[in-house]
Order: sequence, then C-alpha cells, then structure tokens
Amino acid sequence: MLFVLGEYRITGKGASEIAAGIEGAVGSGALRPGDALPPLRELAVELDVNPNTVAAAYRLLRDRGVIETAGRRGSRILSRPATSARDGIRIDVPAGVRDISTGNPDTRLLPPLGPALADAAARGARDPALYGGPIIDAELARLARAGFDADGVPAGPVGLTSGSLDAIERVLAAHLRPGDAVAVEDPGWSSLLDLVPAMGLRAVPVAMDDEGPLVAEVARALASGVRALVVTDRGQNPTGAAISAGRADGLRTLLAAHRGVLVIDDDHVNGLVEQPLHCLSGVTDHWALVRSTAKAYGPDLRLALYTGDAVTVDRVSGRHRLGAGWVSHLLQRAQVHLWRSGAVDPVAVACSYRDRREGLLTALGERGVTARGRSGMNVWLPVPDETGAVAGLLQRGWAVSPGIRFRVRSAPGVRLTVSPLDLADIPRLADAVAAVLRPADTGRYG
Repeated sequence: MLFVLGEYRITGKGASEIAAGIEGAVGSGALRPGDALPPLRELAVELDVNPNTVAAAYRLLRDRGVIETAGRRGSRILSRPATSARDGIRIDVPAGVRDISTGNPDTRLLPPLGPALADAAARGARDPALYGGPIIDAELARLARAGFDADGVPAGPVGLTSGSLDAIERVLAAHLRPGDAVAVEDPGWSSLLDLVPAMGLRAVPVAMDDEGPLVAEVARALASGVRALVVTDRGQNPTGAAISAGRADGLRTLLAAHRGVLVIDDDHVNGLVEQPLHCLSGVTDHWALVRSTAKAYGPDLRLALYTGDAVTVDRVSGRHRLGAGWVSHLLQRAQVHLWRSGAVDPVAVACSYRDRREGLLTALGERGVTARGRSGMNVWLPVPDETGAVAGLLQRGWAVSPGIRFRVRSAPGVRLTVSPLDLADIPRLADAVAAVLRPADTGRYG
C-alpha cells in the first residue's frame, strides 16, 4: 500500500521501513521543511498497518530529528531536519576574494605541534597506553583542574572528550530524552543548532545581547519547561558576546529556583580572550563546563576538558568508556607538553584578536555602521537583507558567512571572522561594508 504526499509516495509495512522512506525523501528534497505528514490513523488505514506501527515510525523520525510532533496539530518535517546541516550553508569563494567566513582561528597564532607530538610519542614508547589503563592522563587532568580552579569554576571531577560538541552531546544525552526542550542562544553556534534536533530534542531560542542571554528570555524558556540551558561564556559564536558579572548574577538567581534544569557552560575560547569567566555552573543540581583546546592550540587536536557534578561526569565518562573508550593518550600528552612548555602566550593571543576585532568595530562605527563583537574572533553585523549583504561584499572582494546558519528567530545578520585580517586590511573592509549597508543599530540580537 502507499500514501501520496504531494509528489512523494509513503510506502512500507514496518515502522523502520516507513521511517526510512520518509527520511530518505527529506534527504532527497522530495519532502521539504514544514511539510505536514498525514494523521497517524489515516496513514495506518492507507498502508493497511496497525496504528501503533505508524506511531513507532513517527517516533523514530522524531528521535532522529527529522520531524516534530505537536499533538493534535500533527507532525511536520522540521524546519531544519538533522539531514540538512547548517554548516552546509556556505558560499563559493572565487579566486582573489578574501575569505573571512570560516570562523577558524588565526593559524599564525597556533603553536607548532611537532615538538609536542614527538615528546608524546617518546612518553608513549616508555609508558604505552593500553586497554584497562586510565582514561585521562593524570597530569592533563591536574592541569585542567588547576585552570578551572583559577577561574572560580565549582569543584568537580574532570573528564575528556573529542571536542566541545562531543562533550555537549554526551552531557545532554546523559540527562535528557527525545522530545525534551533545550534553551539555546539565538543567534547561536550552528553546530549546536544542528545537534539538538538530531538528538530528537527541541530547541527553544533565547535572545541575547553583548552580555549574554537576556534574563527575561531565559525566564520565559524556563517557564515553558525546558530541561536544559546551553550558554557560551565568552567569545560567543557568532556574536562575540561575553557573559558579564551582572548578567551572570541575574541568571544564577533565576536558575536557583529551577534546580532540576541541566546547565552547560561552553568556554570554547579559553586561552584567547581577555574577559574574565562568569559561568553559571554549580547553581543547579546537574551542570557541566566545557573547555576546548581547539581555538588556542589547533582544531585538529580534538580535545575538550570538562568538569561537572559527580553524577554528570560519571554518566558521561562511563558511557564514553563503553563506546569510544578514551581519547588518544598521544594527543593528551601532546597537550600537556604544550601547556608545560608555554607554547601559547594567552595574553598576546588575546591582544591580537582584540586589536583586530576592536579595530574593525571602530572603523565601522566611523563609517556609520554598528556591529557587535565584545570578545573572541568574530564580529556580528546586523543587516536588513542577508542575501544582498553577502552578495554585495562578495562583489567587493570579501566573503562573509550568512547569518541564517546561526539564527532561529533572531534578526538577519552576517558574521565576519577577524582571524585572517591584518590591521592594514581593516579600512578597506570597513569601506566595503559601509558601501553595501545602510547604517542600522540594534542593541539586541533578536
């Protein structure tokens, strides 16, 4: 039996077969975001299957982040299903165009990895990592915990994953179930906005300004029943926001009345920002703070240290041991060498990004253009028309990232990454932006 939905025919007799067909249709474009699926009982009659079979198929699709179900309002293809990654929204950069769209760190500031890897290999030859051994290098854990302590992060055990997103996914999976709601920053990190629906979770966007998520917006999300809140403490991608002491106090006071909510602090730019850390960790029963080494030491190291309450760390590390087992001790020991040898000067790196970021903001302001970028390596430029702004800047020799990659409900904008820039490049870039845009100002990203 089959059921025709537009030009797509739903077929199948088992839940897995029905779900696989619909998911394949989404991937091919035969079913588009927002398309409504037929009512459960109606489809069951047409396919001559038990309604429980269709219910199971829809449940599989929801858990995979393909559809959303809203009770009597039915089921629809998600506006951005897990099969359609936001990172795929990129522009082709012609020869001769400066690419400031990638969000990558400045490779000129990354340390050479040869000495660190050679030292790690030598250590491994003397003391090889074997099955049944410790998951985390003791010195790595000790140095990471010392860094957490220095920034006032609450006490807790230390864990290790393959990057920040890996840690965030594992922490969410340790506490949430498909269908649960997660409060996320808007605009926010595109990979996280993809991850949440891919896990079968529901993203609840929270508006923000230069000082982080707005207290009233988080209060609204909490009142709606979110089970988790993910925030970026500093160098927020794409806006450069950094949580201020006052904003952190307000959010912590609010969260104290919702102790059952999971809080995840993402401190992914540790080591390259000048702003102090004001985290939300420790105010609720379950929490985690994640620090990646990617931005300061190199994305390919794929290391993120995290700490949290004992239950969270135990669940995450226990599940990690059953799956991947551990993160390569070669990389762990290399990171220890990088820290021990002072391979990166955090103050100098932070100053380098700050000078370029603030230089660009100043140059834009002098030309009547308001942009945002309190910390980190990115500047967020509000625009009335993203397509026009991207195309206009491309014509003038600059490739920027369209804001649709980072937005849920917030107003249009584009992201400019300062990493590839020299100070001498800034006037020309600011001239190009001013030529494309009419000055617009907003103190809030939403």
